[in-house]
Amino acid sequence: MCGIFGITGHAEASNLTYLGLHALQHRGQESAGIVASDGHGLRAHRQMGLVADIFDAPVLAGLPGQSAIGHVRYSTAGGSQLKNAQPLFVAYAGGQVAVAHNGNLVNAGALKEKLEADGAIFQSDADTEVIMHLLARSKQATFEQKLVEALRKVEGAYSLLVLTQNKLVAVRDPLGIRPLVLGRMKEGAYVVASETTALDLIEADVVRELEPGELLVIENGMLRTSRPFAEPARLGRCIFEQVYFARPDSVLFGSSVYEVRKKMGMQLAREQPAEADLVIAVPDSGVAAAIGFSQQSGIPYDVGLIRSHYVGRTFIEPQQSIRHFGVKLKLSAVRHVLKGKRVVVVDDSIVRGTTSRKIVKMIKAAGALEVHLRISSPPTKWPCFYGIDTPSRQELIAATHSTDEIAKYVTADTLGYISLEGLGTAVGDPSRGSFCTACFSGEYLIGELSPSAPEATKLTA
Repeated sequence: MCGIFGITGHAEASNLTYLGLHALQHRGQESAGIVASDGHGLRAHRQMGLVADIFDAPVLAGLPGQSAIGHVRYSTAGGSQLKNAQPLFVAYAGGQVAVAHNGNLVNAGALKEKLEADGAIFQSDADTEVIMHLLARSKQATFEQKLVEALRKVEGAYSLLVLTQNKLVAVRDPLGIRPLVLGRMKEGAYVVASETTALDLIEADVVRELEPGELLVIENGMLRTSRPFAEPARLGRCIFEQVYFARPDSVLFGSSVYEVRKKMGMQLAREQPAEADLVIAVPDSGVAAAIGFSQQSGIPYDVGLIRSHYVGRTFIEPQQSIRHFGVKLKLSAVRHVLKGKRVVVVDDSIVRGTTSRKIVKMIKAAGALEVHLRISSPPTKWPCFYGIDTPSRQELIAATHSTDEIAKYVTADTLGYISLEGLGTAVGDPSRGSFCTACFSGEYLIGELSPSAPEATKLTA
């Protein structure tokens, strides 16, 4: 759960990276960093917190140069500490190098143990640092060869931006799990980012998505591309990017995220109809699917929940007596819309079930007669090991409880999920041959990762 942005060939590289990270802030809110190159050396600034709170004019002025990479982080490997903030930046025998990584390496632990046994000293808990050590130890002749050799040893999800004094390298893992897109500005500068929304903000044109397994080198305004990794039997693009993680105004894996989510809602209405007076969304991630559900079902769409846009991190831990107000800080019910109505509530997923329970109770407290909860993804039964921060299987409510049991727990009158086949149809891949659906199906594409079934946990009303 991270966002990466890189640019080369522009006098205001750091300023534009700051803007790009703003557009990717939804992909990570724990820390942010920028490393810039002026052709002679690299300079870095990394800090905990949000992009707008970390970077101001003096900080950005201290990051001069025509190339820069940036990173926003939500931890999936390594704790939420400054030492794990990216881009990681080191100096080694081959020079200075910085790496920004979106994804998760499934064999990082084994590689780290082996490297430490050989004398390596790690400065962070981030799996990305394994790549740095492998790169530094490579005996290959060129930087690109060293990078390829390092990446051939790792397994998992990686969309990478690598910055040296004179080149920007972008790499996508062979399965294409995490997105990465190439853009170009009118001035000729090249941009690489996790999502097209970052290119839109700085008015860069989208050139194309990087292909799975592609290594792209940008040096002196020229592009070199190669496919140095063995091609897998199938692709594994993350379907949860389309369900929830990407911004709806992005184009992802060749499709408009907004349109795909609308199609999810339409398919959901076909599979899980409800007799109701209105359709509402759990904002913001459920909005497009709710509109699709409304259009397909003919039930009017309205705004029944309002999301506060001013709830950020708080460093004041509330007392237990007021902690239950958490969801109300983020969402509030529109009583005038909901009172006396049978309501379809559309959300993107249910993880633990605790938030859904609070939302349904809030809607009923506002006077709704019935609440029919509809979810635009299948039940989330398995954790993700490739870069989405899902809990352990024991904490996933759908892993141990039936749909009827979950409906009872969240206090909904009915509960319906889209089918896995229906989701495949909505994303334009009915056979699901090019998407990873492990969080729904348990079919992991890399490594021996299928956990044993957990003990059932009791839900308390």
